Amino acid sequence: MDVGRLVARSMRKYRDRVALEGPEGESTYGRTGARVMQLARGLRGLGLETGDRVLDLQSNQNTYIETDFGISTAGLCRVALNYRLHPTDWVRITTDCTPKVLILDIKFWEQSAEIRSMVEHVIVINGDPGESVEYERFLADQSTEPLLLSVDPDALVSLNYSSGTTGNPKGAIRTHRNRMASLHNIVTDFLGKVPSENSTWVHAGPVTHTSGLFVLPYFAFGAKQIIQPKFDPELFVDAIENRGGTATAMVPTMIARLLAMPDISRERMKNLEILGYAGAPMPPEQIKDCFERITVNMSQYYGLVEAIPPVTVLGPKEHLRGISGEPELLTSAGNPCNGVEVRIVDEQGQDVPTGEIGEVITRGDHVMRGYYGQAGQDNTVTKAVRDGWLYTGDLGRLDADDLMYLVDRKGDMIISGGYNIYPREIEDTIAEVPGVHEVAVIGVEDPDWGQHVTALVTLRTDSDTSVETILEHCRAQLASYKKPKDIRIVSEFPLNSTGKIAKKILRADLNAEAASEREIKR
Repeated sequence: MDVGRLVARSMRKYRDRVALEGPEGESTYGRTGARVMQLARGLRGLGLETGDRVLDLQSNQNTYIETDFGISTAGLCRVALNYRLHPTDWVRITTDCTPKVLILDIKFWEQSAEIRSMVEHVIVINGDPGESVEYERFLADQSTEPLLLSVDPDALVSLNYSSGTTGNPKGAIRTHRNRMASLHNIVTDFLGKVPSENSTWVHAGPVTHTSGLFVLPYFAFGAKQIIQPKFDPELFVDAIENRGGTATAMVPTMIARLLAMPDISRERMKNLEILGYAGAPMPPEQIKDCFERITVNMSQYYGLVEAIPPVTVLGPKEHLRGISGEPELLTSAGNPCNGVEVRIVDEQGQDVPTGEIGEVITRGDHVMRGYYGQAGQDNTVTKAVRDGWLYTGDLGRLDADDLMYLVDRKGDMIISGGYNIYPREIEDTIAEVPGVHEVAVIGVEDPDWGQHVTALVTLRTDSDTSVETILEHCRAQLASYKKPKDIRIVSEFPLNSTGKIAKKILRADLNAEAASEREIKR
């Protein structure tokens, strides 16, 4: 089944149920579905053909869901621009995907001047600048009858660009088959049950990122979705405590902000049936803190832009085992989902023995078709996908129970004095120190050792933990060559567009500082 037919089915079956609750108010399945069909018909009426690209620039609101489904129903390809990116990144993406239409919220009107000049049609939500088509008028001229096209399951449904795009961007080609595979794996492996009219997903983070994966599964089964304009801990807690929220997914930095609330408690969060987290490692100590103060219903999942999540899942039962006496489980990314294959291979693509570290590769209906426009250009597609297997660039290992443990990104691995050092191990060790809030471990260029280990740490507001305390803990827990040469306590971390710690920025700043110091010593 393609996205359009699934939306039409929910539109009929759950017509009177509330589908969305966002900044614009509530919208039923009947109303939302009708607007989706109007948008789909309107876009085809512009002369667009199957596979044509449509840019979509919005923050969290009901219309984001309408455009998601409307573009797919029309057999077109959606390119959702992350509003947190710089306009120069929008230009690079637009240049790469050559769209014909831009749909945008009017609050991005000024910043979008250059990309507006690069498309044939501009449709504006929440306002009318007089130089484009206003969204509501565009919909009003169209029929609400379902538009049921014959869509190839392997047809392009979206192009998804990695966060923080620089240089020549690469858009991962996602298909209707990919999206249906994600829906299946979310229901069977992540949720463990079919959403119902009593289920409410809370979109606390950007729908352009992690949270957007759950739009289709909840719509498919007639559940409700609360769309919050941005992540606000108090607003999120209210959605769970007072407005029926039962599930969400976050990156660890968001969970850290919840844990920083003095009045957060499992009693206030008792309606939360599942708290998903992904996007970055979460130290076991933070998981335990979350277990004690927020919810016992935790589920981690792993995936990539090139392999639509979830690829692996570590569910609530495994989290409970980890808390209850098997602590290593808390460092696992879980088991492969149904229909997903995962292997760990060496540099030659050969399987490594159980328990040994290698590159994570995966195969299944969740893997992208390739990178848009890249075939034949520096062999980009075949470097990433070979014989149907996606080479992820992540380092990991599999144990005898098929549980996957991510070690680090290849690009984050530190090589010091000929030794391979994995930042995550050091980050998890430092996170055990009382008072530590977040940690980022970076490899800094070193003329003698190749690289040396630097740890940057933020502390809890009530903490007086010292650098010496952290260093003593590292000496007691880590091999000598893994100990940080430099530990710094900082007030905050730079974050990328998806809310993760921006290690690229930290690495560039630290290496520039080190180079400057070497120059001075000369």
